[in-house]
Amino acid sequence: MSRNPVAWAALVVSSAALVSSTGVLRPMPAAPKVSPEGQKVAEALSQAYESVAEFVKPSAVLISVKKKASGPNLRNFQFPLPGNPGGPGGNGRGPQSPRDMKDLEEMLKKFFGPEGMPEKNQFGGPGSGVGSGFVYDDQGHILTNNHVIEGAEKITVGFHDGIELPATVVGADEKSDVAVIKVDTTNYPALPRGDSQKLKVGDLVMAVGSPFELSQSVTTGIISATERNNVRINDYESFLQTDAAINPGNSGGPLVNMAGEVVGVNSAIVTGGRGNDGIGFAIPIDMAENVADQLIKSGKVSRSRIGIKLDPLTPVLAKQLGIENGSKGILVGDIVAGSPADKAGLKQGDVIVGFGGEKVDGIPAFRLKVASSPAGQEYPVEYYRDGQRKTTTIIPAPAENVVFDIEREMEKKSEAGEQAKEPEKTPVGDFGLEVQPLTPELAKTLGLGEDVKGLLVSDVKENSPAEAEGLKQGDLITKIVSDKSIQPVGDVKSFQELAAKSDVLSFYVQSSSAPSRFVSLSKGSK
Repeated sequence: MSRNPVAWAALVVSSAALVSSTGVLRPMPAAPKVSPEGQKVAEALSQAYESVAEFVKPSAVLISVKKKASGPNLRNFQFPLPGNPGGPGGNGRGPQSPRDMKDLEEMLKKFFGPEGMPEKNQFGGPGSGVGSGFVYDDQGHILTNNHVIEGAEKITVGFHDGIELPATVVGADEKSDVAVIKVDTTNYPALPRGDSQKLKVGDLVMAVGSPFELSQSVTTGIISATERNNVRINDYESFLQTDAAINPGNSGGPLVNMAGEVVGVNSAIVTGGRGNDGIGFAIPIDMAENVADQLIKSGKVSRSRIGIKLDPLTPVLAKQLGIENGSKGILVGDIVAGSPADKAGLKQGDVIVGFGGEKVDGIPAFRLKVASSPAGQEYPVEYYRDGQRKTTTIIPAPAENVVFDIEREMEKKSEAGEQAKEPEKTPVGDFGLEVQPLTPELAKTLGLGEDVKGLLVSDVKENSPAEAEGLKQGDLITKIVSDKSIQPVGDVKSFQELAAKSDVLSFYVQSSSAPSRFVSLSKGSK
């Protein structure tokens, strides 16, 4: 008997379907086993998220800007999403789409630098850009990031109900990346402000904003860390770190707690591409509020300064200076004559361990603390000198009144386009560097004052401890660490003798191409 191929195929398919439908081949998965108590907890958390999102919704805004078409830059480059000219909604903003994903990847590498670098995450570009913000008060003020509105010729604020209003810049502070703009309406509620200083690692938070122009988007996560002050994208920073997804376009939007209170201003991300990798940074609302209030009041931010060049206190330096084991602090590298620090009796080589009744752990936090301290008020300072703990009182002054001589000199040299003359090489030392005396002629050539004394670095050997620490020809050594104190460097011979009997050589170096600092070199290290 002949067999019809089509009939046999139909029979096979129908049999397979029958077997599958009976559960023989692919049984249906059982429902997840969740206890009634667990279901209640999950439902309660879901309802809490819903409530917070609904509460924040009227206060969160989308900020669109138009800028001068001056060419692409790192902060503000916009590309449209594939297949949608100008981005979601097809609004026509931005340049044309890349031809393919390879072109797009190459473009991102070109404009956004090496993988994993922190960057401000505004999703914008020459000609246009989009960021986020939130209603700050009942006077029409909107809080956002400086890099969102920087260079804007026109700013438009979009609210949750579809209303769009023009906005003007009240003030912006590049050093903290905080800005305030204003619209002519008070119909939208301001977000209540929380206390960012009370946040703890693990606290639940929600990030609200307009990533990739998608307005009114929310993501949830936790506080991953606090007081991140070494991200190095702002002059003054003490970021909150969160794993709540923050993407390009979220900049300036609120980070809120589960009470609907704003605790931070979304500002930056660390990413290998352009999306969220689980590391986002927000400016604490306590810090942003201080800046915003000053901008609203006077259009600018006033900061304080005490006139100290700060250097990190390394374990090696701490040991050489006779500091208690485990003590943290900062090393006074230089002092402005007549400054608050000078008047308080502080000297080069002192190690500050306390300011205003609080411990000093590192340079960024100390710098931020001093900058935000009102000028004219007294603050106690604890420090070490010659291995002894001491105290004094200091009165910070307005920052514009405290300027280092080297800052003025570097500015003059930069304006004049002067180049330092390369000194002649004079071999000395076993740490990979050669030095020579600073003669009056060389001092004049280098634009240094007649009273400046020290040794010039005339050569740095390859793969040496000196090269590893970043020393260069033309650097000036002015102080050395010897006998648990800071001393003048002396002549070449005395420097050679100290180097010959030391396994670790620490000294203060001034450079025309980098900040002045203390350096520690170890024999045999690279």
